[in-house]
Amino acid sequence: MDERIELPPGFLAAGLACGIKADPQVADLALFTAGRPVTAAGVFTTNRVCGAPVQVSRERVPAGEVRAVLINSGNANACTGVRGLDDARWMTSELAGELDCHPEQVLVCSTGVIGRFLPREPLAAGIPRVAASLNDTPEAFHAAARAMMTTDTVPKQSTAEVAGSSGLLRVSGAAKGAAMIGPNMATMLAVILTDANLSPEQADRILRDAVGDSFNCISVEGHTSTSDSVILLAGGPDPGPAVDGDDLDAVGRAVRDVCIDLARAIVADAEGAEHLVTIDVTGLRTRDEAEAIARIVADDVLVKTAITGNDPNWGRIVSCCGRAGVEFDVSDLTLSINRTPIFEAGDPLDYDETALSASMRDESEVHIELSFPFGEAAIRFWTCDLTSEYVRLNSEYTT
Repeated sequence: MDERIELPPGFLAAGLACGIKADPQVADLALFTAGRPVTAAGVFTTNRVCGAPVQVSRERVPAGEVRAVLINSGNANACTGVRGLDDARWMTSELAGELDCHPEQVLVCSTGVIGRFLPREPLAAGIPRVAASLNDTPEAFHAAARAMMTTDTVPKQSTAEVAGSSGLLRVSGAAKGAAMIGPNMATMLAVILTDANLSPEQADRILRDAVGDSFNCISVEGHTSTSDSVILLAGGPDPGPAVDGDDLDAVGRAVRDVCIDLARAIVADAEGAEHLVTIDVTGLRTRDEAEAIARIVADDVLVKTAITGNDPNWGRIVSCCGRAGVEFDVSDLTLSINRTPIFEAGDPLDYDETALSASMRDESEVHIELSFPFGEAAIRFWTCDLTSEYVRLNSEYTT
């Protein structure tokens, strides 16, 4: 990821270490702020067991007067009861004092180990420091993206520009995530910023559409977590003209593109992963049918381990489709792997298995295409392989 990605005009960021993580030198506190109150929208985990910050932030969006998003990593503040809610609200109050705004104008996210109380002492010292470190430079944006990380190996950022009728608009985003990824939403956080002046209703619709095609189309192991949050802040340094018409459509596409870029980066950085897997499902009657098939293939352990071994064991993929709850006959199904036709309208095809295995071994990405003859509905989904390193990392996470 490029360390020189710029923030949209009117936004500041910062990231630093305040001592939440075991290593006090590792960054664990990130802050994104707008110079004036701006529009905010959010999409959050669908898990009924959700973190205190999710509950607090979800109550505060969509809204038109938000100033900041404060994020800590190293502690999820989830399954922490009344004290957890108090701690999350306390974080927003502490930052509000630094920014001279109301606590309700601050959104909060936490990520890390579940079931441990948030340590207030390092946060009480860290929040004034991170607020004092705010800057509009690419380096400050990169520092914030790094401070969001838990088991990620790299910070994740993306940007896109829109040539609007009133001038250039920018969409920039940062995300974290490497495991517990199984949306509808997963152990991932993302903050998307734009200087486009959107209403709360516009921001909410744009964000939900973008998440539907990006973060809700990724899976590492299918586990929907407690902390997932994607937040969009929208508004330039000045109120400026409202965005509508073609400009609004263009901003929506830019938000979607940034979200897709960040979602792919999460899967590419999945714990222990060696392959990023793209699954295209086409020709279904509804998008829900296409998603059901894509998701069951993406989450199947036998499919994922076959990809780890560079084994084009296509029977596992075909078998998955049949248990997705979608009505079809095997003669309706056609499959290709890495552009190699494998199975057509119910019949296996001759192909060079050795060559296909070599392509899987030599390329970091694997492409699975499943097509049906029923309609125009389609979906693109991303997953990864499942390696012994993933098992090791997640068997030792808290001990």
